[in-house]
Amino acid sequence: VQLQASGGGLVQAGGSLRLSCAASGLTFTYYALGWFRQAPGKEREFVAGISRSGGSTDYADSVKGRFAISRANAKKTVYLDMNSLKPEDTAVYYCAAKRVILSTGAFSSHDYDHWGQGTQVTVSS
Repeated sequence: VQLQASGGGLVQAGGSLRLSCAASGLTFTYYALGWFRQAPGKEREFVAGISRSGGSTDYADSVKGRFAISRANAKKTVYLDMNSLKPEDTAVYYCAAKRVILSTGAFSSHDYDHWGQGTQVTVSS
């Protein structure tokens, strides 16, 4: 299983970025997906999650109304659209996949099965 995150970069405060995460080696529709981030000196934290079908999403309070998670099952890709970026959004962003049998929900816990390598997002003030 591979999760390849991309789309990070340097952006000014108030700007936007779109992160992508392409999956391979798994049956994509069997997995709920999530984005997490880790800033220097801090623990990894949940950012956004999406259910297997895409019908349910969950967000950290700090990004609600600014970030949007989506998935394209045919492309085996999950996206994170980030708007109104703030310097405190600066972190390495990781995508993750969680094998789900019955649930139709999104997951904010950290017990995901597979993790990508991370992409750096830097927001300048």
